[in-house]
Amino acid sequence: MPTYVVTGCAGFIGWKTCEQLLCHGATVVGIDNLNTAYDPRLKLWRLRRLHAYASFRFVRADITEKSALEPILKRSEPDAVLNLAARAGVRQSLQDPWSYYATNLIGTLNLLELCRELGIPKFVLASTSSVYGAGTPPFREEDATDRPLSPYAASKRAAELLCATYHTLYGLDITVLRYFTVYGPAGRPDMSLYIFTERLLRGEPLEIFGDGAQERDFTYVDDIADGTVRALRPLGYAVINLGNCQRIRLLDAVRLLGELLQRSPQLVFRPAHPAAVPATEADISRARALLGWSPQTPFAEGIRHLVEWHLRHRQELERISVSEL
Repeated sequence: MPTYVVTGCAGFIGWKTCEQLLCHGATVVGIDNLNTAYDPRLKLWRLRRLHAYASFRFVRADITEKSALEPILKRSEPDAVLNLAARAGVRQSLQDPWSYYATNLIGTLNLLELCRELGIPKFVLASTSSVYGAGTPPFREEDATDRPLSPYAASKRAAELLCATYHTLYGLDITVLRYFTVYGPAGRPDMSLYIFTERLLRGEPLEIFGDGAQERDFTYVDDIADGTVRALRPLGYAVINLGNCQRIRLLDAVRLLGELLQRSPQLVFRPAHPAAVPATEADISRARALLGWSPQTPFAEGIRHLVEWHLRHRQELERISVSEL
């Protein structure tokens, strides 16, 4: 069976992707630095579930340190590297752009160099719909991506370009996946649906930046992990959107959460953030054609799973710090 190295294995998408690979019988070597970008107790919660698989091995390391990565990849002899480690979050990247560039760009460079040096044939990069900036949805992969609105988006676009260079120069088979607003159980506590759910349960008001009419293409994490696993097939070089193809208005998402939790949301409106975009929606024609992939989880079903997970883990989650949007 194949062996895969997955960076960011204790992250939201990395955890689910590892889980699917392990269920398919693969050996997975997970790398994560378990940083404090958000409450690490949630990362440890995910990691404990991966340790239940005999074919999973965890190594604590930082992808910004090439010398630490080299022996891991040499010992593992992987069939592919999936770089799902990232500093994520649009607003936070305005406060500390240096850490975003270190992880998202230098980390990607280190892994690409090691793939070249060690003859690892396949590389998958997690990117983001944020690279489309304030364009007009639905977004297609060939749309302009030269005006990102945040250091986070700019760092991810730079990493994409680096991947294109390594494919052209060295023939690496590389797939770049642009994820659209991923949500689900055990999600990041700096994402809107996690924050809103926890604040509703804790009886706290919800801060809405802007008028709440902004729309997002919320995509369920299991669907994203499925698309990521499918992207391991040989494609040469490809950039592929993974999204749910449906715009959900933020206030409608809040209303649905309130109904499921039987709570009345107390809304506090704040000025819109300059890095926020009004709407996102993915065109996934390429994902269907190249990966045979399409989302399977309607938003109403996915949000119900998210709420059920929060209710089931109340005792643990009340200790988790809820980030600001």
